[in-house]
Amino acid sequence: MAAYTTVDDPSVYFQTALYTGNASNNTITNDGNSDLKPDLVWTKARSGASHHTNVDSSRGAGKQIYPNLTAAEESVAGVDQFHTDGFRVGSNGTANANTITHVAWQWKANGGTTATNTTGSLDSVVQANTTAGFSIVTFTSASSGNFSVGHGLGVQPAMIITKSRDGASNWWTWHKGLTGGNSNTSYVVALERTTAEASYANAWGSTGVTSSVFGMQSGNTAEASDAYVAYCFAEKQGYSKFGSYVGNGNADGPFVYTGFKPAFVMLKPAGINEHWVMHDNTRDPHNKTYHYLFANESEAEAAGGTHHIDLLSNGFKIRTSNNNWNTTSNIVYMAFAENPFVTSTGTPTTAR
Repeated sequence: MAAYTTVDDPSVYFQTALYTGNASNNTITNDGNSDLKPDLVWTKARSGASHHTNVDSSRGAGKQIYPNLTAAEESVAGVDQFHTDGFRVGSNGTANANTITHVAWQWKANGGTTATNTTGSLDSVVQANTTAGFSIVTFTSASSGNFSVGHGLGVQPAMIITKSRDGASNWWTWHKGLTGGNSNTSYVVALERTTAEASYANAWGSTGVTSSVFGMQSGNTAEASDAYVAYCFAEKQGYSKFGSYVGNGNADGPFVYTGFKPAFVMLKPAGINEHWVMHDNTRDPHNKTYHYLFANESEAEAAGGTHHIDLLSNGFKIRTSNNNWNTTSNIVYMAFAENPFVTSTGTPTTAR
């Protein structure tokens, strides 16, 4: 398998930051190889129970939604500024609780610069980074029936996460590892739930997901006439990977090849009712990788003596028999790189 990449420094497009809350204006500076002004910041308290938060530069700083809740968007003093190499959090206790440790995962799109996209049956507003394979899409859903909107990536996405901004709704998610693969038009998982994949007729409209658009259906996967945001990810060799694996149910679990040393892995057993599990190389700089958070829960970070995964030079290795990581049915994942396995000039990375 070829392991070369066009993204020699993944920190240009993705970084993880750790910080301690102060319940006041709190400037967080990244420490990656390159400066990163994020367009999507996903925060979570580690040492206390608190909701996950998403803020992005398309909706605007201070406009917070909660990946573990169905709740509508709120305007709060959370992530209220995007900086040249980091961001600022205000006094909001969800993203900046005093003395509580937090983690922030950050992705770069197009610096907040958006454009109207007319390729779908409805117009969308898109900021896309085709090099990193990431776009933020905002749109208003149809009043009824199937519709499609453009995503701006120029290739078929591998994962799409959607959420109504206006009211209570599920975080309906499309992933190429679900039943139906790239041709899936009916299978979904919900980011805020533990539930297994479900099938709804025309969940992804009449078009499904293509190199230019993705579909939805009002009254099914979309609330009618609501403002929406979608985070769209395409796979980029040596930088990001979206796939699936089947576990073996024992502590010597499967190795999952990504083509890079992972900086971040999120996985979900699609065939059974289990959590979305989040690992990164900043909370655990060395193997064994103990610390994890559930994307669908507000509970504090878990750790302890159980060895869950290893992050390796070219993928990750499951080290537990627990169903969250190693059920014998299908498990989908998303992963982003710390380093490519081999750079564009042929230089190999090293294991942790």
